[in-house]
Amino acid sequence: MADNLERPERLQVMLNEEEFAALDTWRFDKRMPSRAAAVRELLRRGLAADGFLHANSGTRSADFGLLNGEQDARKTKPSGE
Repeated sequence: MADNLERPERLQVMLNEEEFAALDTWRFDKRMPSRAAAVRELLRRGLAADGFLHANSGTRSADFGLLNGEQDARKTKPSGE
C-alpha cells in the first residue's frame, strides 16, 4: 500500500477560470482532500469510463478541453484512414 502513496512523476495542467472553478466545485462537493486528489480521481474515472483512452495520431491537446470540447478526440480518426 505504501507504493500507492509514492508519486515520483509530476504533471502540470493549465486551466482557464471556468475549468478551475468546475474542478474546485466538484472537489468540494465530493469532499476531496486536495485539488491533486480531485484531478487524480477524475483522471481515474475518465480512463475507466473510456477503457483507457489512447489519443489517436494527430490529436491536439485542444481537443481535450474540460468544458468546451466540441471536438471529441475519441472520434478523431488516425491519420491514414
